[in-house]
Amino acid sequence: MAMAALVAASGCKKSETTPETSAATPATSQPAVPVANATIDLNTAGTVSGTVKFAKKAPQRVEIDMRQDPACGLTGGTNMSEQYMVKDGKLGNVYVYVKDGLGNQVYPAPTTAVTLDQKGCKYVPHVIAVMAGQPLQVVNSDPTIHNVHTMPTDGSPELNISEMPKTGTTKQVFTNPMTMMPVRCNNHPWMEALVNVAPNPFFAVSDENGHFEIHGLPPGTYTLVAVHEELGQQTTQVTVASKQTAKADFTFGAGNSGGQ
Repeated sequence: MAMAALVAASGCKKSETTPETSAATPATSQPAVPVANATIDLNTAGTVSGTVKFAKKAPQRVEIDMRQDPACGLTGGTNMSEQYMVKDGKLGNVYVYVKDGLGNQVYPAPTTAVTLDQKGCKYVPHVIAVMAGQPLQVVNSDPTIHNVHTMPTDGSPELNISEMPKTGTTKQVFTNPMTMMPVRCNNHPWMEALVNVAPNPFFAVSDENGHFEIHGLPPGTYTLVAVHEELGQQTTQVTVASKQTAKADFTFGAGNSGGQ
C-alpha cells in the first residue's frame, strides 16, 4: 500500500533546542500553528524503503476448519492462519508508519476508500491501513452472509452489521490513529482482519517478501514505527534526502520483540 497504501506506538523524542534570549526580552512560548492541507512536493520528496526480517524459525501455519459453513469450503479452498507470514526470513503483514518528524504539517485525508474484502471466508488483506479520516470500505465477495464487526481501540462506536452474499458494502471512517484494530465476522469466528489508522499519509504494510516503501516524504529526519500483531513494535530513525531513497530495516524475533 505505500502512500495511500501510501502506505502506533512509542518512539524516540526529537531533540529540542531553546533559542537564546536577551535579559531585556523574556522568552515566550507559543505553540506551533498547524499547517492545514499541506501538500507533497514531488520535486523534493524522498522515499523510505526497507525490509522487515524475522530472526527465528517461523511458527507453523495452522489450517482453519471451515466446515461450519459449507459455502466457505466450496469457495475458499484451504484457509491458513496468517499471524506469522514468514518467507525466507522476511516478515509480511507488518504495519510501518511515520510517527514523528513532520512538525506542524497536517495533510488532508484521501477521499477514496480503502477496500477490505471478505473472500473465501477470510478477510483480504489480513492487515490493512488507512489514514485517519479516510473511508474504510468492507465488501462481501462470498456466496454466504458475513458480519462486519469493527472494534475500535480509541473508544469510538463499534460497527456490527450483516452483509448479504455478493452484495454487501459497508463504510466507516476512523478519526483517531490506532494500530491493529480487530475486525471480525460474528458468523465465522475464525475470520479476523487488523486495521491500522495512520496519523498521516506516510505508511505501508510489508508484503509477502517483508518489503515496504513509503513515498512522498519531505526531506528530514523521521521516527518510523513497525507494528506486528503478535510481536509488538519496533522504532527506528531515518533521514530522507531530497529525491533520494533512504534505507530502514526492522528485525523481529531476535530477543527484542516489542522493544524499542
